[in-house]
Amino acid sequence: MRLSTKGLIVKENNFSDDRLVVALTPDRGLIKAFVRGARRLKNRNASSTGLLCYSDLTFFKYKDTYTLDEASVIEVFFELRSDIEKLSLAQYFCELALSLAPEEAEAEEFLRVVLNALSFLSNGKRDKRLIKAVTELRLLSISGYMPDIVACAGCSEYEQDEMFFDTVSAKIFCPKCKPETPLIPVNRGVLFAMRHIIYSDINKLFMFSLSDQSLKILASVTEKYLLAQTERIYNTLDFYHSIVKE
Repeated sequence: MRLSTKGLIVKENNFSDDRLVVALTPDRGLIKAFVRGARRLKNRNASSTGLLCYSDLTFFKYKDTYTLDEASVIEVFFELRSDIEKLSLAQYFCELALSLAPEEAEAEEFLRVVLNALSFLSNGKRDKRLIKAVTELRLLSISGYMPDIVACAGCSEYEQDEMFFDTVSAKIFCPKCKPETPLIPVNRGVLFAMRHIIYSDINKLFMFSLSDQSLKILASVTEKYLLAQTERIYNTLDFYHSIVKE
């Protein structure tokens, strides 16, 4: 069976002359495929199947194994490769996709979120903390980890100057209803931003701004929520924090 689609390479492993890649595609989700001879300089697929390459891809599937027959590059995000902070964050987004996106299932929104994140990261038109927070919370939301932050879980209060977010129960509480367990305080701006990330149209997903202090809180909240809900370690995130200047 042959399959032609577009895809972002979110993982690559090299073996002798060959390359094993994982592509995030809109119609089949994550696809793991061999690229024969990809490490040879004259191989026509070499430049189109590296990490962070977004390409037109043609696969051949035999039983449960995919082989990538043809690849034509659409975008390679050159700007990311000259900035170690941006590159490490881009690699983190790839690891998130590997962890959260489905296999053999529709994943168009996953792909669009990651591609938009890489685009804004490349052109520098959005703060890196905002891009990271949006990518974390939206990918979590569409993969089954959407928090319930429409109103206070106790009394249905919509918002106050300060609300409290529980990363474990994924609920929001007003000061009157909050339990005694440690919660993260969020102001109106941060709560608005979280609701925007979860519910907005994808074309407007990154289109908001926050004060520096609120952006710092948002970045902390979304990361803590990710770690609490997925209960795993992200090596690329650890590396990003080891080099980032915040």
